[in-house]
Amino acid sequence: MNIIIRQETEKDYKISEYIIEKAFEDVEYSDHKEQFLVERLRKSDVFVPELSLVAELDGEIVGHIMLTKLLIKNDEEEYESLALAPVSVLPQHRNKSIGSKLIIESLRIAKELQFKSVIVLGHDEYYPRFGFKPAGIWDIKPPFDVPKESFMALELESGSLVNVSGIVVYPKEFL
Repeated sequence: MNIIIRQETEKDYKISEYIIEKAFEDVEYSDHKEQFLVERLRKSDVFVPELSLVAELDGEIVGHIMLTKLLIKNDEEEYESLALAPVSVLPQHRNKSIGSKLIIESLRIAKELQFKSVIVLGHDEYYPRFGFKPAGIWDIKPPFDVPKESFMALELESGSLVNVSGIVVYPKEFL
């Protein structure tokens, strides 16, 4: 099993959108429109091409991940961060560490690009294995009502969130 993680190219867009659609097809807490979110994000100023990745398994694209810019704002300051959303793997290829490889590589690249932190709204039993912790630890809050254990943050640089607090402002493309 040969898994290659690489930057998504324009010619990958349709297959990536298909993968996203299939990956979220049976997810209970989904509006089943994640593929349209990715399409909108690619056309926005929060898109970071180096952080839109695909996973190839034996030459076939079977997974996708995207990290895009967001802000954490309080009354005095705003801080740039990244949103991890979404990560997708075709259902027939789950449980092969493809999602993990996509997350690990995207976080490595984000750090290399000198981003300081990442925010994710996701499974509280899955994302902590990558170092994510409840965002409330840093007094970082979601802009909507979600279970606090599902709203998480990760410092890409040790201590980078120590003096950060506020409400996450997702780009308009998320709305």
